[in-house]
Amino acid sequence: MDYTTLGSNVANAYIFKGSKQKPFLAPRGVFVVNNMLFVSDTGRNRVFIWKTIPTSEFQNPDVILGQESIEDTGRNADSLVSSKTLQYPSGIWSDGIKLIVADAWNHRVLIWHSIPTVNAQPADVVLGQASFETNYPNVKGQSANPKANTLNWPYGVFSDGVSLWIADTGNRRVLYFNKIPTENFANADNVIGKSDFNTRDYENNDPIWPYSIKISKKGYLAITDTQFYRVLVWNDKNDAFNKPADVIIGQQNFDDAGQNQFRLSPEANTLNWTYDACFYKEGILVNDTGNSRILVFKSIPKENNASANALIGRPDFNTSSEYKENMHGTGSAIYWPFSIATEENKLFIADTGNHRVIICDLKT
Repeated sequence: MDYTTLGSNVANAYIFKGSKQKPFLAPRGVFVVNNMLFVSDTGRNRVFIWKTIPTSEFQNPDVILGQESIEDTGRNADSLVSSKTLQYPSGIWSDGIKLIVADAWNHRVLIWHSIPTVNAQPADVVLGQASFETNYPNVKGQSANPKANTLNWPYGVFSDGVSLWIADTGNRRVLYFNKIPTENFANADNVIGKSDFNTRDYENNDPIWPYSIKISKKGYLAITDTQFYRVLVWNDKNDAFNKPADVIIGQQNFDDAGQNQFRLSPEANTLNWTYDACFYKEGILVNDTGNSRILVFKSIPKENNASANALIGRPDFNTSSEYKENMHGTGSAIYWPFSIATEENKLFIADTGNHRVIICDLKT
């Protein structure tokens, strides 16, 4: 990799590819807590756990979830769905004690009450399904209406350690649980983006295709609304249940839905297939996946369509994924990154299109 392509806002970058024996394949989720690294190796239907942050290009995980060994990669472990299997895992959250994984293509969220210590350790709780042995969307199939306890392609999860938010992407809503559930098939307590739990219709001022949810220490809520190329931000997370977002990043208003606002190239205020965001210090980092870059806002925008202060991954705001240095391969720069995470001043990028994670220091 040409690390200069990351730009001047980061330093000490290096590549991490997981196990040398069976490296990452399109990893879509990355999360860090207490110096522990979690990666959804999405293309190989497994989640990896490292007890300490790896410092070399390759390092075997301490624990594999979804598979029995490093060689195994099949959907639901080439068997029937169970408490041990995964199919296209995506979002991850942990506080260093509990672990929560969005098992997207099994239409469920899995919860471990304590950090797993052995490969293919069964989950303790399943949400979205009546049991660990079923995986239909909304329990009865795509034609079924959603309910307070069903899921359809859940891609994102987030918790503050007490409550739980799930990006129920296929149902075009976010489910909220007052407490992290301890029983299977629990009902959500509230919903963002819908008037009730059974509604399928949507409006432009609601999250259209919510992919990830993040909440800051000060109570800001950000939902990456992928299909409308925007990030919705509420100044108070509690307002999201009864009012539209306070600020839109990436569009001028709720009716606009243009990819890069219908421009030929991106700019400092446009987005293209944004899949994640991450609050950092007083601002927010926005994962502009389709443009293969990360936008840096040093403070939370106060108005719609704000321009970013800086960027990571491209030489300027007008360069997209069609980077000239990528003509003979994309490995020289980040390419279609799906997920980002920070711990203190370190940034972790799931560089999905290049089948790797980039680890670097953020310059403050």
